[in-house]
Amino acid sequence: MGGRARAIVQHGVRDLRAGTFALPRIGDADALLRVEACGICGSDYEQYDGALRVPYPVIPGHEPVGVIEEIGEVAARRWSVARGERVAVEALLPCGHCPACVQGAYRLCRGGGGGPPVFGYRPTELAPGLWGGYATHMYLPEHALVHRMSKEIPAELAVLFNPLGAGLRWAVDLPRLSVGETIVILGPGQRGLASVIAAREAGAGCIIVTGLSRDERKLDLARTFGADHTIDVEREDLAARVREITSGAGADVVVDVTAYAVEAVTQAIDIARRGGRVVLAGTKGPAPVPGFLSDRVVTKELAILGAFGVDWRAYEAAVRLIESGRYPLEQMHTHTLPLAEAERGLELLAGRVTGEHAVHIALVPEGD
Repeated sequence: MGGRARAIVQHGVRDLRAGTFALPRIGDADALLRVEACGICGSDYEQYDGALRVPYPVIPGHEPVGVIEEIGEVAARRWSVARGERVAVEALLPCGHCPACVQGAYRLCRGGGGGPPVFGYRPTELAPGLWGGYATHMYLPEHALVHRMSKEIPAELAVLFNPLGAGLRWAVDLPRLSVGETIVILGPGQRGLASVIAAREAGAGCIIVTGLSRDERKLDLARTFGADHTIDVEREDLAARVREITSGAGADVVVDVTAYAVEAVTQAIDIARRGGRVVLAGTKGPAPVPGFLSDRVVTKELAILGAFGVDWRAYEAAVRLIESGRYPLEQMHTHTLPLAEAERGLELLAGRVTGEHAVHIALVPEGD
C-alpha cells in the first residue's frame, strides 16, 4: 500500500527525532496496525537514558493498542481478527522456531529473525522499520501476538493492558499467590499498582505497598486499588513495619518492581518469611547489589524468581479485566501526549519535571 508513517526515532542516548517511513506491502501472513495509543513504560526512559542498550536507530514503544488497517488472509485466520478491529499487541516478538518458542516459553526466545525479540528494540534498518509503538503505524509480522479488545475503552486506558498483565504474572502467577496470603509490593509505579489489583483479584489476605515520600499520590492510589497498608520507607523502618503487620512472620510473597533501587533486593530477602517467595522484576542496570548475603536465601529457604515479560494468559486476563470496568483505572492515568512530546513524556515518567507527578502516560498520534 502507499503512504507514509510518522514516528519518533531514537538515534542515540537521549536523542529522539521525528522520522517518516514508507508503509509496507502486507502479504498473507502479516498485518499493519494503525496505532491509537502507546503506553510509556519505565524501561522506555531507561532506554532513552542509555541504561538499557538497544541498537540504533530504533522506534521505541512496546505497549501499543490500535486498529488493524491491513491484514493477510492467513494472519486473519491465525489471530481471529479482521480489518477494522482493535487489538492490543504483546511486547515480545518471538521467532516461533527456537526451542523456547516451540516449548511454549516464548518469553525466553533467543531472537531468531535478525534482531531483539521485543517491539521497540528492533533497529529501523530491519525492513520495514516500523517495529515500535511511538508511531502512527506499526508492522505486525507473522509471529506477533495480539489480543482483541473492545473499542469502548478509551485508547489511553486500553494501553494499561501491558502493566496490568505484568502485575497479574509477576504478583500472582509466578509466585503462585494464594488466597489469604500476605504480599509486599516494593514500588508504587504502574506495575506496582497493577500488582495491587492483581493481588486483590487473587484474594490476597494482606497487601502492603512501599514507596518514597514523593510517592504520596501513588500510595494513595495503591489504597484505592486495594492495598491494606502503605509504607513510606523514608519515614518508617520497612522491616520493622512488616514484622508488626505480619505479627513477626514476614511476607509470603515479595515483589520488587523498583527501577535502579538495588537496595530493594536485600530488603525483599529480609522481609520475606521463611520459605517465602521473592520475585525480582525491577531492572537495576549494571549496578551490583551491596550487602547481598546468599546465606540469607539459604537459611530462609527462599524461592527467588526472576520475572521478564508477560505471557499470553496474563495479557488476556488483563484485557478482560480492563473491559470489566471493576477498577477506576482512569485514576492511574495522568497524561495523554501527542507523539511530538515523547521526550517530555519520558522526562515526566522519570520524575524529572518539577511540579508534575506522573503515574501512567500514553502517547497518541495526532492528525491521522
